[in-house]
Parts: sequence; structure tokens; C-alpha cells
Amino acid sequence: MSETATADAPSAPALDAKVLAHLAEQLVQHLKIRTLPVGLKLFEDAAEMARIPGLRRPPAGKRFSTCQLVTQARMAGFTLGITHDNVPAFSNCGGVIGLNEPSDLYLSGRKMEGVWFENRAAAAAHQAQMPRVPARYAGLVISPLRAARLDPPDICMFYANPAQMILFINGLQWKQYRRYDFSITGESACADSWGHALKTREVSLSIPCFAERRYGGVADDEMLMALPPSDLARAVEGLAGLSKAGLRYPIMPYGPQIDPAEGMAKSYADKKSG
Repeated sequence: MSETATADAPSAPALDAKVLAHLAEQLVQHLKIRTLPVGLKLFEDAAEMARIPGLRRPPAGKRFSTCQLVTQARMAGFTLGITHDNVPAFSNCGGVIGLNEPSDLYLSGRKMEGVWFENRAAAAAHQAQMPRVPARYAGLVISPLRAARLDPPDICMFYANPAQMILFINGLQWKQYRRYDFSITGESACADSWGHALKTREVSLSIPCFAERRYGGVADDEMLMALPPSDLARAVEGLAGLSKAGLRYPIMPYGPQIDPAEGMAKSYADKKSG
């Protein structure tokens, strides 16, 4: 898969692995996020995937949820290569990222009926509306951007709290404004983050689901951002611009019983034309 082109910035440096490693460092500096930004890359050829430097493979015979594998990369710094054999067989873990088609056990709604959904119809509708990458890939590599081993990744991802996320989105909007709409699948929220971003190459924000928190170790205050490398570069540039204007993380509270005029005069400048 090729990286999304940065048509609005033709003079920008190529977003190779070293550039992305530097962008990840800047992202951490601006937002003070707790865990490592990572990259994900899909491979149609398992032999090509095996050539990634420093590649680890999960233990033979062990299966993990995709969110567990992402957490191993973002917390422990592993560069992991996974195939269908490393995730629950013919499940949404592999189905969301294009490693397999989910079986009828999932698609029919039987797997979640009476647990996440009261009835079969609701459970089946959940499956039918879930974003998924087409099932034509042999493997996926997850690696910290700082390791510069994916050149480039298909998408970049990081976890952050809501205050950090809104500043990041402000960074995306700083130079070229766009209003964003994000989806909520509910349970199986990985479909809204890495699934949607890998499928569409669009900026994808999600509220991690119960399974991501229980098995992937996602903290209560964490949200997940997934996006193409070109959008990461645009957002980091925006964060630098916002910082120069005094808009930084952590956001200093002004106080709910104080006249906000003085603070607003700094945050919302009245630029006189002419």
C-alpha cells in the first residue's frame, strides 16, 4: 500500500522512515503522550514482511487480539509481524485488518447475541456496518515510529487523552481547515481506528472499546488516533504553530469564576484589517 500523497505541500520532504521518526519525537514533545506512536503496514507477501529489520513474531501456537499486539508495540517498543495464525481464527481481529474474512459465527451475529446485543438482528447489523480492510493480505507489521523500520507505514497511530486529542485535531486544522466526522462502532472499536484508517486512508479517531481496555490495556482516559503519514506531518506542523500562539498542552485552567476577557484577548486575537 502506498502512502497518501501530500498534494497541498508539494515542496515538503519525503515522508520516509527517518522523517516520521522525527515527527513522532515532535509529537511526543508537543503533547506529552505516555506511550510510543506506532506505524502499521500491510503486506500481501509474507516474505517481504519477513525482511523488515528487527522483526519479532508472536510465539508459535499463541493467538492474541490485535489490540494486545498493538500494545506490545506502543508500550514495549516491539516491531511485530503478525499473520492470521497469530490472531483468533477467522475473527474480526484479522477481519478488520484484512488478514481474513470473519466466519459466519461472527457475521451472523451469533458470537455477540445475548452478550453485547439483545438479539441476533442487532448483532448482525453491528457486523454488517463494521469498517474492514478487504481480505487479501498475508501479514501486518506494527512498529514504533522512532525505530524507523517501516519505510513508510501505511498509517500512524497514537493514544492520548481527550485534551491532547483536541489539540492534535486543532493542529490538523491549523493551516487548512476541515471539519471532521468520526464513526462509533461501539464494541469492536478498532474498526473505527486502524480498520477505517487502513481502508480509507482518512484521519480516524476512536473511543477504545471494552475489549481494547480489558485485553489491550488501554487506560480509562485514552483515545486512539489513526491517520496517514502525510496527515501526521500536517498536524505536527500545526501543533508547532499553535504553540507559538501560546496554545499548548497541558492546558492551564483559567478558572470558572473569573472574567475571561484577559485570557480570551490572548487566545482570540482581534486582528484589524487594513
